[in-house]
Amino acid sequence: MKHCPRLVGERTRCQAVQAENVTVLEGGTAQISLPPAELRWINRGYPESPPADALLQRHASGPYPSFSPTLLSMQMSQDNKALKDDRFQMVLFTPRLVRITLTNVSVSDEGGYFCQLYTDATHHQVATLSVSVPPETPTVEVKQEAVEGGEVELSCMSPRSKPAATLRWMRNGRAIPGVVSQQDNAKTFSVSSTIRIPVERKDNGAALSCEASHPALSGQKRIRHYRLDVYFAPTVRIVPPPGIMREGDSLSLTCSVTGNPLPRNIQWSKINDTLPERAEISGPTFQISRLSQLHNGTYLCQAQNNFGRAADHYTLLVYDNVSVTTTVPPTPTTQPITSHPVTPTLLTLVFASDPKEPGAVVETHSAVPYAVIGGVLALLVFTVICVLIVTIWCSVRQK
Repeated sequence: MKHCPRLVGERTRCQAVQAENVTVLEGGTAQISLPPAELRWINRGYPESPPADALLQRHASGPYPSFSPTLLSMQMSQDNKALKDDRFQMVLFTPRLVRITLTNVSVSDEGGYFCQLYTDATHHQVATLSVSVPPETPTVEVKQEAVEGGEVELSCMSPRSKPAATLRWMRNGRAIPGVVSQQDNAKTFSVSSTIRIPVERKDNGAALSCEASHPALSGQKRIRHYRLDVYFAPTVRIVPPPGIMREGDSLSLTCSVTGNPLPRNIQWSKINDTLPERAEISGPTFQISRLSQLHNGTYLCQAQNNFGRAADHYTLLVYDNVSVTTTVPPTPTTQPITSHPVTPTLLTLVFASDPKEPGAVVETHSAVPYAVIGGVLALLVFTVICVLIVTIWCSVRQK
């Protein structure tokens, strides 16, 4: 389109001026440049007062020296609606170009803009303003809780963007395919991506992320991190004390509990009996001081949450503090060739600890009958000597 400023008594001079389309981020400032339609410089014979419905008024000091200051009246419009918002400001005015700024732009400001003078000419060019709305950091909503052995359903949502944002689920650097849905909210879009994945106990605490991409982010991404919260039934294990328990010792048991959610209450009990009076319970710890054989029995630790119950037991066997020693008398011998005394054998019973059978009794011998072994060896030597003597004698006689 050609823009032709005309002066009174002179020929029209035409110049090609094009309107500029503008794209700006929501909340930013837009600069809209467009040529006035049939812009005229008016001489002083024009009425001093502009039309009553003129929107913008500006006294131009005349950038061209051949003209005197004049009063100019014109109208800036958006889609045939006059601009009456204080956010609009004129920052440049020449016979060839009018430029306005619009601050704090919103999607409602989108549309075509043109400048029209109050003359008999109605031709004008339209500058289109487009507003881009980048997404905020997406949110994650749990549609279905993660329970061990089941599936978890997660939805990543970007409630507002223009154009529509692109969402993607990631885990350990790999994309997880999701079901994407998009809704048109007049001039903006809401987008969601939903995934369903199987979960086990080992997946508790696993890291996932939802990424939002958009042209207005210049290659950057808005990322929401999420950690899986997998619910599972508790496990219980009693940590036994080292060694065996004797009368007068102190017993301390620890109940190691896992689960999600972690059980708050841990219950200690004694099977087929009540807990001893001297028993002290502090959370997962169970203690008995000055043990006696009256404390023998099986003790139980139990824990539960909303997804199950678990228990473990420990059998206590308290032994006397006295060792048992038995002396075995020497066995008499009638062989005259054995002149060495027989050393008595000392048999000692030692109480040992076995993880599977606490308090097992192991029999050991602390002495070895070395005299008996020596006698047997002497008899063997005597026999060998006799055989050698007989062999030599036989050889001599044959000669």
